Amino acid sequence: MARPALAVGTSWYPEQWPEANWNTDLAMMKAAGFNTVRIGEFAWSRMEPAEGQFDFAWLDRAVAAAARHGMQVVLGTPTAAPPAWLTQNYPDTLRVDEDGKRATHGARRHFSFASARYRDLARRVAAEMAKRYAHDARVIGWQIDNEVGPPSFDTEAVARWHAFLKARYGDIATLNTRWATEYWSQRYDDFDQVPLHATGQQNPALLLDFKHFTTATWTDYVMNQTRAIRAQADPRQFVTTNTMFWNAGFDHFVLHRDLDLASWDNYIPNGRPDWVANGANHDLVRGYKQRNFWLMETQPGRVDWVPVNRALDPGQVRELAWQAIGHGADAVLYWQWRPARNGQESYHGSLLGQDGKPNPILAEVASTAREIGAASAALADTAPVAKVAMLFSYDSRWAIDLQPLNKNFDPIREFTDFYRPVRIAAQGVAVLPVDADLARYPLVIAPSLNVLTKSQADHLADYVRGGGHLVLGPRSGMKDDANALWPDRQPGPLAPMLGARVDQFYALDVPVGLTGSPGGTASVWAETLVPDTPDVTVLSRYADPGGWLDKKPAIVTRSLGKGSITYVGAWLDPDAMRTLADQVLARAKVEPLLRGVHPDVEVSARAGAGRCVFVLINHGGQAHAVSLPGTARVVAGTFSNSVLQPHEVGVVEVTGTACQ
Repeated sequence: MARPALAVGTSWYPEQWPEANWNTDLAMMKAAGFNTVRIGEFAWSRMEPAEGQFDFAWLDRAVAAAARHGMQVVLGTPTAAPPAWLTQNYPDTLRVDEDGKRATHGARRHFSFASARYRDLARRVAAEMAKRYAHDARVIGWQIDNEVGPPSFDTEAVARWHAFLKARYGDIATLNTRWATEYWSQRYDDFDQVPLHATGQQNPALLLDFKHFTTATWTDYVMNQTRAIRAQADPRQFVTTNTMFWNAGFDHFVLHRDLDLASWDNYIPNGRPDWVANGANHDLVRGYKQRNFWLMETQPGRVDWVPVNRALDPGQVRELAWQAIGHGADAVLYWQWRPARNGQESYHGSLLGQDGKPNPILAEVASTAREIGAASAALADTAPVAKVAMLFSYDSRWAIDLQPLNKNFDPIREFTDFYRPVRIAAQGVAVLPVDADLARYPLVIAPSLNVLTKSQADHLADYVRGGGHLVLGPRSGMKDDANALWPDRQPGPLAPMLGARVDQFYALDVPVGLTGSPGGTASVWAETLVPDTPDVTVLSRYADPGGWLDKKPAIVTRSLGKGSITYVGAWLDPDAMRTLADQVLARAKVEPLLRGVHPDVEVSARAGAGRCVFVLINHGGQAHAVSLPGTARVVAGTFSNSVLQPHEVGVVEVTGTACQ
C-alpha cells in the first residue's frame, strides 16, 4: 500500500467493540476518505491480560482488517492506562501527589513516572509489540504513551530528584550559590536534604529546577519505550508522543530531541476558536523538531471536560483541519470514531454514535477528508514558509508563572499578543527555541525572554551582528537558568548590546498612555528604560502625569551595522502592537507573501519539491478578495474569481516565486 503524503483518519478502539462491527466501521472510514487509524494506546489489559501473558491475536486481526480497507496504522503503546493486575500486584507504581496521597486504579496516567518497576513493565509491553509489528509494512509509526504530564512525589521520585540535582550542580556548594540559599537560612549540607516540591512558598530556583527535573524524567520515560521499539523497528516507522496545547508540564523542545516527529492534540474547549492563537500553537509544535508534525487528535465537534461543552460551528472543523495543514501538519486524525458505551469520556464528541450511525459532524469531516486527499499530491514534501521567527522559552514561561507580580501577566497571552499582528501581516511565523539557528530569519521576536543564559545572549548577539533584527519584550533578561536575578539590570547580558537598561518595572492595575510611535496605551506591565549610549533611539514614552512612568522611555531601539536590537518595555494595546509589528517588519524588509489580504483571511504557504501551495481560510463573515500571483490552480476547496467566501477554504498551487 502506497503511503499517502497526508494522513487523515481517526482513533479506533477495536477492543471496545464486538469484532463483528469492525468491517462495517472500517468500510465507513474508507467511504469517508480516511486512510489512517490509530489503535492500541489504551488496550494494555487486552494485550497483557495477566502478567507476562501476551495476547496480540486480536490486534493482528484489527491491523489486518484496517489494511484490507486501505488504512495505514499508527500503534500506541498502552502505558497511559495500566491494567488492574499491575496496580494490584505493584501498588508502589502508583503516582503520589504533592500532599502524599497515592492514586488508585480506575483513571489513567495514575502511575509514577519515576517508578523503575513501572518502566520495566512498560518497556516489556512496548518490546513485545515491536517484536510483532516492527517490520509490519502496514504499521507506519508508533505513539509512545498518551499525553504524558502528571509528576509524582513518591520515594523513587525523591531519589531521582536528588540524583538530578547532583548531576546538574556537581556539589552542594554550587547549588547553594546558584540558589542563594542564605536567604531564609535555606543552606543545604547535602543533596538529600533538598525537598521535592512543585508549588508553595519555596525557593524560586527549586521550583524552576523541579520543572527541569520533570522534563528530564519524562524524557527518560518516553525514551525508555522508544529504545525498546527502535531496537527492532524498521527505520521507516516513526516514533512520536502526543502532547497537549500550551502544556507547561515539561520542556517540549527537550522531550522531542530524539523523537522522529512531533504530534499534538488540538482541542478548542470552549468551542469558539481564536484562529490566530490556535495557529500559534501549531507553529510551536512544529518548532519542537523544526519539521512537519502530526495532529494526532482533534475534536469532532465538542469535548466533554469543560463547564460548557459547546460544539464548534458548522464549517469550523473543516477550517481547523486546513489550518493545521497550512501550519505544517502532515496528518489530521479525529478523536474518536465512536464512543464507548460507558466510561469517563462517553459524552465526548465522536464521528459515530454508540449505535454505529453517523453523527451530524461526519459529513463535514468526510468532505474535508476527501479534500485533503485531493490536495495530497500537491502538498507532498512541502513545508511552511516563514521569514519571521518567534522564540519560546519554557524556562521563561515557568519563571514568570512562578512569580507573576501581576495576576494578569499570562506569558502565553503575551506571546499571542505579539504573534497576532506579526502573523497576520507576515503570513508566516516559525516558533523556535532560543538556541535555534536564526540566520535565515530577518526578524526574530522574543516576547518575554525572562530567563536568559550567557550562551543564549551570545547567540542572539551574534544574530544581530550578522544583520538580524531582534525584538525583546518586557521582562527579558531578568533571570539566569537557576531563576536568579542577573547581577546587571535588564536585559542582563544583552544590556551592553542594547545600549540601554531597565531602570524599574511596574505592575499596572490600570492602563497608562504611550506617546511616540507606537502610541496608545500599556497595561499589565511597564518598564522604564534608560539609554546608556547616544545612538539609542527612543520610540515611545509613557504619558502618566504625576506617576513614576511619566515621560520615561518605554520602547528603545539601536542599530548595529545592518542589524538592530529593540526593547519593548510595555505590554501594548492591540493597535499599538500592530503599529510596532508594521515598524519592525518594515525595518527587517519582511513583506507579506500576498499583498492586500483582509485580516480575516489566514494565509499560509507551503513550499518544496519545486511547488508553492497556498492554504487560504476566510475565518470571517464577509467575502474577501485574494489576488494570487502567476498561474493558480485550485487543488481543494472553493476559490473562484479571486474571491474567498465567508468561512471558505481555498488550497491553491501557484507558479513563480510567490513562496520566496
